[in-house]
Amino acid sequence: MLLQMKLANRAPELRIELARKIAFFIGSEANLATEIPGLTLHRRTSPTAPCSMTYEPSLTVMAQGRKRVQLGKTVFIYDPTRFLLTSLDLPVVSHILEASEQVPSLAMSLKLEMSVVRELLAKEEIHVAAPPPDNPAISMGETTAEFLDACCRLLDLLNTPRDIPFLSGLIQREIVYRILSGREGARLRAIATHGDQSHRTAKAIAWIRTNYAKPLRVEDLAKMAGMGVSTLHHHFQSLTAMSPIQYQKQLRLQAARGRMLVDGIDAASAAFEVGYESASQFNREYRRFFGQPPMRDMRTLRSPSGPTLESVGRH
Repeated sequence: MLLQMKLANRAPELRIELARKIAFFIGSEANLATEIPGLTLHRRTSPTAPCSMTYEPSLTVMAQGRKRVQLGKTVFIYDPTRFLLTSLDLPVVSHILEASEQVPSLAMSLKLEMSVVRELLAKEEIHVAAPPPDNPAISMGETTAEFLDACCRLLDLLNTPRDIPFLSGLIQREIVYRILSGREGARLRAIATHGDQSHRTAKAIAWIRTNYAKPLRVEDLAKMAGMGVSTLHHHFQSLTAMSPIQYQKQLRLQAARGRMLVDGIDAASAAFEVGYESASQFNREYRRFFGQPPMRDMRTLRSPSGPTLESVGRH
């Protein structure tokens, strides 16, 4: 009990230490893909505008600052005391709430490998709580001292690159173990477990993610997942806060936006490339989702005060 109390008291100190390490390694960059597979660092010096993007299965730790992520009508606000866990590819709207030149927001994101999750779940000593019914595939958990200590040790490997191939996988497994040991890891466990309804639904979600430009028949999707149409709808809505058609539409619109911004193609070409048969329908839905027509949106994004290029797309 005394040891647990000492560890708990170390959490504030470790949050400061993690922020210091991120600040050191990222320097003045906004985003940094590190030598550690799946680990990226992020830094912002001012609050950002709401931005639509797709979150991959990942863990995000805000060592400094505060961020807001919205999935459907559900809002998640996290800071150094809580981490964000995303268990599926999910279209969200996110933005930084607190950041300044003096106190920038500092974060680390770690991509999750389902093979590692399944490997750990195969060990009998890991006991995971059942996921609450209708819980989405995003959750928040407390940044405990044990969790933060593992994150700090992972970043320390950037000082000794020769140790990364052997030690990074071990420390990442420890981080995943810490997540699975808490209630916030219940949905991740369900998605990774073969035969579970969440796992079957995840298969359908992965198919749409890969084939968003193709026509979508929910009946075929349900058959592929081995579920009834109504059952698939229910679980899909629970995990993503949207229907399969809405999910596909958001992926299409985000992909088209990225193509116009990065590659400079026109709106009509982007619309047909992502699967729209009508340019006018694309323009209507684009304006409804992003708040302005495609060309005006491009001018906003390319302006000096617009969102950064890295914030438009995948996280």
